[in-house]
Amino acid sequence: MREVFADFAAWLEQFVWGTTFEVEIFGQIFPISWLLILLLGTGIYLTVGFKFMPIRRLKAGFQLLFSKKSNTHTEEHDGITPLQSLMTALSGTIGAGNIIGVASAILIGGPGAIFWMWMTALCGMATKYAEALMAIRYRTRDSEGMLVGGPMYYAKIGLGKSGLWIGGAYAIAMVCAGLATGHMVQANSISVVLSENFGVNHWITAVALSGIVFAVIIGGLQSIARVAEFTVPTMSILYLLFGSAILVMNAGQIPAAFGLIFEGAFNGTAAVGGFAGAAISAAIQQGVSRGLYSNEAGTGSAAIAHASSETKDPIRQGEIAMLGTVIDTIIICTFTSLIILTVQIEMGGITQTAWLFGDDGNAGATLTSQAFAVGVPGGGYVVIFGQLIFAFTTIIAWSLYVERAGVFLSNEKFKLVFRMLSVTVVFLGCVGEFATIWSFGLASLGLMAVPNLIALLLKSPELFAMTREAHEARIKAEKQNA
Repeated sequence: MREVFADFAAWLEQFVWGTTFEVEIFGQIFPISWLLILLLGTGIYLTVGFKFMPIRRLKAGFQLLFSKKSNTHTEEHDGITPLQSLMTALSGTIGAGNIIGVASAILIGGPGAIFWMWMTALCGMATKYAEALMAIRYRTRDSEGMLVGGPMYYAKIGLGKSGLWIGGAYAIAMVCAGLATGHMVQANSISVVLSENFGVNHWITAVALSGIVFAVIIGGLQSIARVAEFTVPTMSILYLLFGSAILVMNAGQIPAAFGLIFEGAFNGTAAVGGFAGAAISAAIQQGVSRGLYSNEAGTGSAAIAHASSETKDPIRQGEIAMLGTVIDTIIICTFTSLIILTVQIEMGGITQTAWLFGDDGNAGATLTSQAFAVGVPGGGYVVIFGQLIFAFTTIIAWSLYVERAGVFLSNEKFKLVFRMLSVTVVFLGCVGEFATIWSFGLASLGLMAVPNLIALLLKSPELFAMTREAHEARIKAEKQNA
């Protein structure tokens, strides 16, 4: 039975991420996954349809985020603040993709992969904006009067009878992906990190972690949001502070690092020092796939968190939501990449930039940890601690997503059941090895995107109209106040 499931999981992952079409870019033909075409294509379509509004309104988005209104509960107190919704969404995305994924992208696709991660993030802003817009527009209330929503709800409510099937498909994929990659794999990574670096027994980690997760998620949305509001910015700032210190000490290498990124994006990279180099096709493939994995734009997971925001303005929440890809990919991933491309490491009597040791067996997490450790005293522990915190926040965020998707498929009487299921899976994840679950989870994560993107594309005329009306109203108000 185990072999049958393993074969099915491998086939499903290959179908979702490995089924490719030949695409010609810059005169070169290379294979790209149909799912990446759908994800990136939708992002480009929405970006153009919004007339590049997400990029043009980037500064305004940050101003909205730090405004007093975004940090204050309404009198109804029927959800969470706009800031808490963004932090909850970020807690589910900032993680392995920012530490391991960036390093792996550089090792496989060369420095040019980072440029394509940036491009993916810029397109992902429009997708995140659209998801939040729909989440607020078509949300509802649960039995306790709390605001709930997300792709399954805006598909069901916004698309009529056909939307029920689209929403149901999304919810099923969400539960599968959440329990696999959002819970089991993350818990296993925490257990392995504690065991390898501090000698902590896996069973001890299982008991402690599942107990902490239970204590957080049993309080529901409000408890999860409070933890996310503290841990996500605290750990991110700590990571960026240590990263800034490393970059200041290696400031002279930063222009060269950017040169490698831009040159590799359009010409491929043929580096010295034994690294095999990477063609432009590998740079684009790795940059797009790792970028999408990092910020999850298109999977719709963040929309579940943003639907609970107490704001009554869909446009306002959309402009806050789109900041997720900027913080996650443009800022944090860029810091990781620049450190890997600037820090000099000595190995085997040879001193050269960290990324050039990739062919000596340094995998993503190890490479990033070594670069931080060499770059600043204690830097290696920052990466280790960051992995632990980011994995934990991913678990609690996805527990909310699993609960909401599970309730959508059943009813609210089973809310506690899904919370306890999350705790149980976290415990199991700490004491087992789940390579098959990882494959199944990645496939489920990809399949989540399909019904979500279908819903967004079908509702795109409405999305464009709402945005256009808001823009015209904003211009009119500015003229009246002038």
